[in-house]
Amino acid sequence: FGFERLGGVAYQIAPVLEEMTGYETRVTVLGHLQRGGTPTAFDRVLATRLGVKAGELALGDAGRVMVAMRGAGIEAVDLAEACAEIRGVDEDLFDTATLFFG
Repeated sequence: FGFERLGGVAYQIAPVLEEMTGYETRVTVLGHLQRGGTPTAFDRVLATRLGVKAGELALGDAGRVMVAMRGAGIEAVDLAEACAEIRGVDEDLFDTATLFFG
């Protein structure tokens, strides 16, 4: 489409974020992390929504939070809250997924 390719931008941004926040920052290449086929339209839209929210939080003073989808919304979740309890996968949902996806 004639757009400039911006591959490798994360490697330029990571040290800047680390310097600004004082937190160790690592680049994760999704193609190395995720193996499972072509993303669906939902995957792409969800990734965009999560990324936009993460960017907004990074520009603000949100503290130690992560982004999560709750219901249909994207929101910040305190990391302490997210790690406070171990939540298992619903067995019926797991059985259904196993039936369809092996």
